[in-house]
Amino acid sequence: MNYTLLGDTGVLVSELCLGAMTFGGDNAGMWSHIGKLQQDEVKELLKHSIDAGINFVDTANVYSFGQSEQLLGEGLKQMGANRHDLFIATKVRGKMGEGVNQQGLSRYHVFQSVDASLKRLQTDHIDLLYVHGVDVATPVEQIVQTLHDVVMTGKVRYVGVCNWPAWMVMKAIGIARQHGWHRFKAMQYFYTPANRDAERDLLPLALDQSLAFLPWSPLAGGFLSGKYTREQTNTGGESRRDTFDFPIIDKEKAYDIIDVLKEIGQRHHVSAAEVTLAWVRQQKGVTSTIIGAKKVEQLKSNIHSTQVHLSPEEIQQINQASQHETGYPNWMVERQMTGRFPERK
Repeated sequence: MNYTLLGDTGVLVSELCLGAMTFGGDNAGMWSHIGKLQQDEVKELLKHSIDAGINFVDTANVYSFGQSEQLLGEGLKQMGANRHDLFIATKVRGKMGEGVNQQGLSRYHVFQSVDASLKRLQTDHIDLLYVHGVDVATPVEQIVQTLHDVVMTGKVRYVGVCNWPAWMVMKAIGIARQHGWHRFKAMQYFYTPANRDAERDLLPLALDQSLAFLPWSPLAGGFLSGKYTREQTNTGGESRRDTFDFPIIDKEKAYDIIDVLKEIGQRHHVSAAEVTLAWVRQQKGVTSTIIGAKKVEQLKSNIHSTQVHLSPEEIQQINQASQHETGYPNWMVERQMTGRFPERK
């Protein structure tokens, strides 16, 4: 396992991050389609991950409405894991109760949520707290100040952002710099060969501002696992995609990508999933790829992907199959930059 710097924090995290969305999920609405893992299964996945060198674990308060955090905290306690060897991330924003203020990014909800997450995780601090989406009811400046203040309590080490548009992320960074407040250190976004939208503005922003970039759902909710083809559009319950068709992708285009992934996988004697994870890992700006698993075999396969090194030609093959529209104004920028500098020989 290799380790990379988390932006400009000086913290080293494993190139794979264990996602805990599959933890819990019994009788929890949509979450029941994703995992349903209980304590013994969670403990086993944690053990295999830590033994493989993964020191980064990602969860969220809203995952199974707190069950994920509870199972993670108890699993680490039962294992006797050294808390100082682990970097634990969680999130705030989602609806956590029936009360009108039990969601969003108000100071009220953020502080309440941090305390509740700490209790469930059985720890005295959160290493990385993400805002888990936009809250139009709360001004960005107030959100940034709240995040600064919660870091100053010592209950949170760093803050990050998930699912915000690039302009809003940059606005928050500018406000933080203006006031001398703690700013975002990490960005967690959907990124996969089946959806490369993040390359338009989000990845360039992360590179420009020295933010860690952490892709979620690199296998597009299991669609790029190799189990799906034009002939087999359902796995019979082996993938969450069968009952929870998310995140959104162009499936016809994805089938073309899968054909290329399988072809490359045959050369390396690995699965399409491992090729996908290798492609994501080798993209410029990617810090750590978030992987999820319901079974130890899946986890081992995901971890093995770190041993797969794609050639520039193989990366180009996948790039061509997954090519996406540049989008405006990006294509205009590219057009206008043509010939701006003398050719360098």
